[in-house]
Amino acid sequence: MGSTIDYIEFVMDQLDRLPFVFRYKKMFGEYCVYANDKPIILVCDNRVFVKMLPCIESLLSEADIDTPYNGAKPHYVLDVEDAALLSKVIPLLESNTPLPKPRKPKAKK
Repeated sequence: MGSTIDYIEFVMDQLDRLPFVFRYKKMFGEYCVYANDKPIILVCDNRVFVKMLPCIESLLSEADIDTPYNGAKPHYVLDVEDAALLSKVIPLLESNTPLPKPRKPKAKK
């Protein structure tokens, strides 16, 4: 089951109070959320997942751990309704996540 547009809009509303430029992209029925063009959140099956990075380990030590999709590494499940937690976790994720490498243009045929 993919995530609903209503849920991704709810997630974006929760993030809206933070001082970053957020956008999302639909990918295979699920969503990736970017902060300042850095991929920091996966939204899968109407749940929010973040990578298990050392910089957020102490903040999410009580969080559930699950995989966002089959074959993925374990991620923390983030409670996006906890505004205080979001205000601590999202800046750490944004500052510790690199920008994606630019894609090479496809060769012309």
